[in-house]
Amino acid sequence: MRFALVIPVAAVALAGGMLVLSCDSVGGAGDHGPGTHKRPAAGVEAEVEVEQLRAEVVEILPHDPTAFTQGLELSGGTLYESTGVVGQSSVRAGPLGKPPEVRADLPQPLFGEGITVMGPTLWQLTWKNGIAIERDTRTLAELRQVPYEDEGWGVCHQPLRDRLVTTDGSSRLIFRDPRTLAKTGDVAVTAHGQPVGRLNELECVGDIVYANVWPADRIVRIDANTGTVTGDIEAPALLSAAEKQRAQVMNGIAAVPGTDQFLLTGKWWPKMFRVTFVPR
Repeated sequence: MRFALVIPVAAVALAGGMLVLSCDSVGGAGDHGPGTHKRPAAGVEAEVEVEQLRAEVVEILPHDPTAFTQGLELSGGTLYESTGVVGQSSVRAGPLGKPPEVRADLPQPLFGEGITVMGPTLWQLTWKNGIAIERDTRTLAELRQVPYEDEGWGVCHQPLRDRLVTTDGSSRLIFRDPRTLAKTGDVAVTAHGQPVGRLNELECVGDIVYANVWPADRIVRIDANTGTVTGDIEAPALLSAAEKQRAQVMNGIAAVPGTDQFLLTGKWWPKMFRVTFVPR
């Protein structure tokens, strides 16, 4: 979610077939630090190949360059987007590729975060405000607030497992009751036994979770049942150098139902991209 006028430098590289995250931070908001990574003992975790992928652009769509994107979801032909920053946070809804038709603004001091649709309602997280907001998907009117004890980053819904999957910027996926948001469990996210941290905005597709890795132009594909990373997706060249000067990091991933395509955008990005993930 993270808001920092000076953007930390992040590098994600593959070394010896292992996903490695390295981060040098200026201590911006939401910075959890790189943590300590240790190799597991031999035989602790079965070796799982991490598929190397890249985002291939299918279509370029307009995007509000003033939207500090925190959550993105396409449901029933409607694109839902949550934005952050205190005093500028909102949730919007409308047809894909067109300006939003409905919008609800969050009052100060709320900082909007991830969203997920559940039938006629949606959940919107907040960053450090200690609440989540349930809304009507048609009007975006607030229906209720529930306590939320952790930092809110990303959220997505796994209806077949009757649970929400959330992140708090760490290397864990946290499972929650979809009605109360009470914690029901969690799983550590690893690639070849190494923690993969700073997990941000999420998209659920069956038992697979796609997670933006803050603050990189990178997505990891995760088996939510085991926490194992099965795919490492690069998307470094979606914006031009000039566009990147005015934008912040990639954050926002939404599956296009019935296809193998996804929508990608970012904070203050002037464009949204319909993409497929192909080998690199």
